[in-house]
Amino acid sequence: MDDKGSVGKISVSSDSVSTLNSEDFVLCKIEVEGNPLSLRAAENSMAVTMVTDELQICMSSLSQSLLEESTRNKNCSPISPIPDEDSIVFSQLTYLGCASVNAPRSEVEALRMMSILRGSANFPLMSHYLYPNNSTEIANYPIYKILFCVRGHDGTPESDCFAFTESHYNAEIFRIHVFRCQIQEAVSRILYSFATAFRRSAKKAVLSQQAAPLTPDSDLFTFTVSLEIKEDDGKGTFSAVAKDKDKQSFKLRAGMDKKIVIYVQQTSNKELAIERCFGLLLSPGKNVKNSDMHLLDLESMGKSSDGKSYIITGSWNPNTPHFQPVNEETPKDKFMYMTTAVDLVITEVEEPVRFLLETRVRVCSPNDRLFWPFSKRSYTETFYLKLRQRKSPSADTLYEVVSLESETERERRKTTASPGIPLNNDEPLLSGSGDVSKECAEKILETWGDLLSKWHMNLSVRPRQLPALVRNGIPEALRGEVWQLLAGCHNNDHLVEEYRTLITKESPQDSAITRDINRTFPAHDYFKDTGGDGQDSLYKICKAYSVYDEEIGYCQGQSFLAAVLLLHMPEEQAFSVLVKIMFDYGLRDLFKQNFEDLHCKFFQLEKLMQEYIPDLYSHFLNVGLEAHMYASQWFLTLFTAKFPLYMVFHIIDLLLCEGISVIFNVALALLKTSKDDLIQADFEGALKFFRVPVPKRYRSEENAKKLMELACSMKISQKKLKKFEKEYHTMREQQEQQEAPIERYERENRRLQEANMRLEQENDDLAHELVSSKIALRKDLDNAEEKADALNKELLLTKQKLVESEDEKRRLEEESAQLKEMCRRELDKSESEIKKNGSIIGEYKQICSQLSERLEKQQTATRGELEKIRSKVEGCEKCSSLFNKEGRVRATVNVAPTEGSEESDEEKEALKNQLREMELELAQTKLQLVEAECKIQDLEHHLGLALNEVQATKKTWFNRTLSSIKTVTGTQGKETS
Repeated sequence: MDDKGSVGKISVSSDSVSTLNSEDFVLCKIEVEGNPLSLRAAENSMAVTMVTDELQICMSSLSQSLLEESTRNKNCSPISPIPDEDSIVFSQLTYLGCASVNAPRSEVEALRMMSILRGSANFPLMSHYLYPNNSTEIANYPIYKILFCVRGHDGTPESDCFAFTESHYNAEIFRIHVFRCQIQEAVSRILYSFATAFRRSAKKAVLSQQAAPLTPDSDLFTFTVSLEIKEDDGKGTFSAVAKDKDKQSFKLRAGMDKKIVIYVQQTSNKELAIERCFGLLLSPGKNVKNSDMHLLDLESMGKSSDGKSYIITGSWNPNTPHFQPVNEETPKDKFMYMTTAVDLVITEVEEPVRFLLETRVRVCSPNDRLFWPFSKRSYTETFYLKLRQRKSPSADTLYEVVSLESETERERRKTTASPGIPLNNDEPLLSGSGDVSKECAEKILETWGDLLSKWHMNLSVRPRQLPALVRNGIPEALRGEVWQLLAGCHNNDHLVEEYRTLITKESPQDSAITRDINRTFPAHDYFKDTGGDGQDSLYKICKAYSVYDEEIGYCQGQSFLAAVLLLHMPEEQAFSVLVKIMFDYGLRDLFKQNFEDLHCKFFQLEKLMQEYIPDLYSHFLNVGLEAHMYASQWFLTLFTAKFPLYMVFHIIDLLLCEGISVIFNVALALLKTSKDDLIQADFEGALKFFRVPVPKRYRSEENAKKLMELACSMKISQKKLKKFEKEYHTMREQQEQQEAPIERYERENRRLQEANMRLEQENDDLAHELVSSKIALRKDLDNAEEKADALNKELLLTKQKLVESEDEKRRLEEESAQLKEMCRRELDKSESEIKKNGSIIGEYKQICSQLSERLEKQQTATRGELEKIRSKVEGCEKCSSLFNKEGRVRATVNVAPTEGSEESDEEKEALKNQLREMELELAQTKLQLVEAECKIQDLEHHLGLALNEVQATKKTWFNRTLSSIKTVTGTQGKETS
């Protein structure tokens, strides 16, 4: 394709993209010595924030190169300064035009367009720019839309040109503007102004003469940022959209043009002046990357009328493909997240500040009425900006950003920390952290493949090499299948069916389940979105188990274990494995109301510590640290709550293979590897160490592998655990006996009262369930009776149809017999006709042969007679002269009469008579031959008619028979169906 064909040359763009401030590149008519065109580059210390990282890198490198080049060409001065203007005017410029480009940051593409536009430019046509009379603005190019600048290479015709690209109307269309400078050396100085516009310059801080003394919060600045969304109301104006009171989500309507309005107000500390907004960005979703944010078109920015707030307004076209997820109707009772960002340039702060707002939205039909039962229409977030003054050799004061945190992030951080322990920016590891790779060595996969093949042939017996393989960790790609086989859930259809029934029932612990769902694996993408698929599946599993196991119900540790299972298998299978772990692996006993089994586990752990790590055990006794203070979560969640997923999955591997005693191995391994740090810590330090550093230490896959190897190498016999359990129960009995009788009786009485209340509650529940069951059974019985009546009616109708079908069958059998008889008669008749026609044909052939023989005989006799006559004629001297060799009479010859003329005349007359007779006989013979041929043709015609009649008779009979059979068969089939 010709390059020039893709260039749409434009004389001058008249679009004014920005009406915000003067910090633009402005193409204007200025009367400066009659020069064709002037470009005014604003350089008033422009605080410009780059919209993307690529733009910032591009402009910083461009600035350095342009500064070097301008230094080399500092002797040229194609500049005419204008007094009282905070800008520089470049004269003798020619605007060559603009074109669309697909790669706005490609130097190759820019140089190619520069060459095309310069080569196709007709400079005399630009004469309407000569001799301007005023400084009328022709076009301006906002800094925030300029993406890339480039100049022509030295030694090329384009060395006197420069160009820049800009985003046009939306982020998907880019244009390049090309200029030519009559003074070639001025190009570098012009681009120097571009570079200067993209650099931040420090401003002197406006401080009072007597600065206030610094306080601990003197470097903390508080801002409130409010978000308001407006929609086109169809009346030419934009109205603020409503918010749901309960879920605090914006109610948007699909397909409507919208506006985003941001209000920024500083609420504490010395006032920082906001110079301008460089970009307003939007993206569907939550926790989005910077590269996924999309720029909105800015409409206005500036201070409010009271001067307290800074207001930014941008237009939002929801039909843009980037925003399609927030332009589709949201399912009922669902919502999604939307992220809005605003980049602000603040005086004295050397880098831009981005305020990020995450809000919930629901998209409804355009016809929904949303403006009356809802709360206030804006969303407000508080931000804490921490700055640090940077020392500078100049007199200027600049601050650098230390941190920027929202109130929501602070609250989230507080909820993840244990109470009473200072944070000091040392937050615990969120549950669900860590990536687990599915890659595995081919040899290991082959080994597992052989094992699974053998295992599937006999699922009741575990392969002998299974424990050794599990200790090294099950490959991530096979965990779902192997976990089900280890738990014995490979063929557990009744639990799957029961799960589908349980999720339809109400749970008495629904509120507790709902509260804990958001806290489970918040660091994992599958579970982090409120109302997402992950949280929905997790809620259903926890609810189903609370209904299934009424004695235990729901407890916090279940949600973490269920989340781990959900990451490897569907809901139904995950529920089946959860039930197996709770009942068959003893985990259910840990959650009983008296927690007796859990306290026994703590006692066993302390005994194992006394044996394996005696110095750490003694230290814990000295500081008063008991096992239940740090190990409760280990036992109740099987280490799934705080540790990285790689380690969590390996622990579940071992649990399903070797039982719940694995918890002791892992706990002892953790204590042993952390012994040196724990011995040096006091009570509070040890608790903090268990909460923060210990889980974070195993984010490294290598550290986690070493820990699990140590845990697997520790041999803890079941006999020893049984011994410690017996010792614990003996100790408990002694404690009970040592109690005062009154206290023991009171405690026993309380226990009995609690048991009695529980039994009464169970009795009430059973009674209620019995009544409900009776009502349900009555309804089921009524439904069954109605269904039985309907089935009886259907049965009667079916019997009636059966009788009718049998009658129809008999009638069809009779008709079939009649058809068979008719077919037989027709067949006999056809066979007789065929025989008759055969005899006629035979007689015809015989007659034809006889006629042929007779004709041949007559022809032979005639030829003989002719030969005799010819010989006689040839033998007669007189007659031979009258006939030629072919036997024809020659022309008459006048011969003088002779004496014998009379005799010759008589002889001639005799010969003529004889010849006439022969000709007559020949004519008769030919006539007979023609008659014979006519008879032959007549017989052939009769034969053809006979054959056609026979064939037609056969076809008519066959078709009639076949159609009758089809009709009868079709009718019977319909009635039967």
